[in-house]
Amino acid sequence: MQEGNRQWRLVSYPEGMPVETNWALSDGVIPEARANEIVARAIYLDVAPYMRGRISPQRNYAAGVKPGDVMLGGGIGEVVQSNAKQFKPGDIVVTDFSFGWQQYAALKSSAVRRVEPEIASLPYWLDALGLNGMTAYFALIEAGRIKPGDTVVISAAAGSVGQIAGQIAKLSGCRAIGITSSQEKVAFCKDVGYDDAINYRAEADLVAAVARACPRGVDVFIDNTAGVIHEAVMQNLATHARVVLVGSISLAGKFGQPDVGPRFHRQTLIARATIKGFLVSDYQQDQAEARQRMAEWVKAGMLKSKFDIAKGIENTPKAFLRLLTSQNLGKQLVQIADEPKARST
Repeated sequence: MQEGNRQWRLVSYPEGMPVETNWALSDGVIPEARANEIVARAIYLDVAPYMRGRISPQRNYAAGVKPGDVMLGGGIGEVVQSNAKQFKPGDIVVTDFSFGWQQYAALKSSAVRRVEPEIASLPYWLDALGLNGMTAYFALIEAGRIKPGDTVVISAAAGSVGQIAGQIAKLSGCRAIGITSSQEKVAFCKDVGYDDAINYRAEADLVAAVARACPRGVDVFIDNTAGVIHEAVMQNLATHARVVLVGSISLAGKFGQPDVGPRFHRQTLIARATIKGFLVSDYQQDQAEARQRMAEWVKAGMLKSKFDIAKGIENTPKAFLRLLTSQNLGKQLVQIADEPKARST
């Protein structure tokens, strides 16, 4: 391993919407594997909405990235060195948080899973079979307690969590309504199985648009965005609705500022609704079973994903900003190396 380890490090906390100059690309040292560790060479790096909260000095649900640190994030890589009996050089592995925006990472064996390309292609392991798939699954099945016949509304419906959640809702016998940001994304939502979709940017009265799409009210709302979409859906709740707060990407440019807006106390009271904050890490003990169920759906062709893949490690911050500004269609990834050729058996 003679080459260097190109790494994106945080330079400064963003003020409002992040910009590319909040990070700097530098050359680091390729790490060595210690006991029960592997070193992996990155193939795909993840960019995801939760990362916005990790690059702020504000209190968060998990430790943040400080200026000077390598930017955190999941990744898929090929093992190049192993001091862990479970893995050997040439294995393909995935980790949800620990890789970072870099070419090489030393990873604890307990923090990675083996990728099985015979089940699904590599990008799926950072999507339906990764953190995003688990988020969609548990937000709906556990937090949202969906049941056949429910009307389920999902915001950011053409993103990674959204595209998966809409399909799980349909597989569970629900009526799925997506809310997204363009007519292209509306068409995409319908292609993956949503019963209907709303381009919120094209609606003069979003409350009325949600009412038209959900004439019996919204039973379950998977809120990936906060903001004006949240406000519109909260005024269309069905009796005993379940609102699951998964993300707040619409506030990416206002991070740290007071989230001021209507409180909807009356609507919540009348509907006897439940509003629940959601973190996928709360369901860690059940993820192996959920991932197996998701793998069966993917392998059977019942659950499909679209990927928006940037090329080159130098484009990682740019890909993250595309995500924050709703320019991506499907799961946003960054490919920084070619996939290994399939090994003969």
